[in-house]
Amino acid sequence: MLSGSRDAEFTEYVEARLPALRRLAMLLCQDWQRADDIVQATITKLYVHWGRARAADHIDAYVRTILAREFLHEQRSGWMRRVSLPGAVPDAPAPAADHDAVLDLRTAMATLAPRQRAAVVLRFYCDLNVDQSARVLGCSPGTVKSQTSRALDALRRALGAEPASGPGPATGTAGGGRSGFGEVPGHG
Repeated sequence: MLSGSRDAEFTEYVEARLPALRRLAMLLCQDWQRADDIVQATITKLYVHWGRARAADHIDAYVRTILAREFLHEQRSGWMRRVSLPGAVPDAPAPAADHDAVLDLRTAMATLAPRQRAAVVLRFYCDLNVDQSARVLGCSPGTVKSQTSRALDALRRALGAEPASGPGPATGTAGGGRSGFGEVPGHG
């Protein structure tokens, strides 16, 4: 394929998926500026590997994997500890209604360890199963299950929810259904 049409195809894909990529990155890192950095790094890697990406069975899953791994790489690299920006720039609120429960959930999510947060976002926001999440995170399905279980326990404690009675399903959700978290703003 000619370089011009390759670039046009890449640009069209990125323009169509950019809002969803930003929301996913925001859920992972809890900061819009960092989310933009993660998305930029993801798009750069996607461009380099565009031929492989467009040949993938499911390009969105391929890109989601790049993004999740980029988030985890950033957490391990210590970049956040090395770079200190003075002052806090307030994030502009989303146009959707921001309920107290959503704020509580965001606060609780921000307290989770990065791998736990990634497991919860992939399992419940991206609606991936355990095996798919394990492939994205580069770990075993058992690790995804344990990280998800620990994250859900921590979220329940932070949100003051009663723990589920008896052993729950392998997905870590009590009582079936999605996750009991309700709607995530901007997810539709």
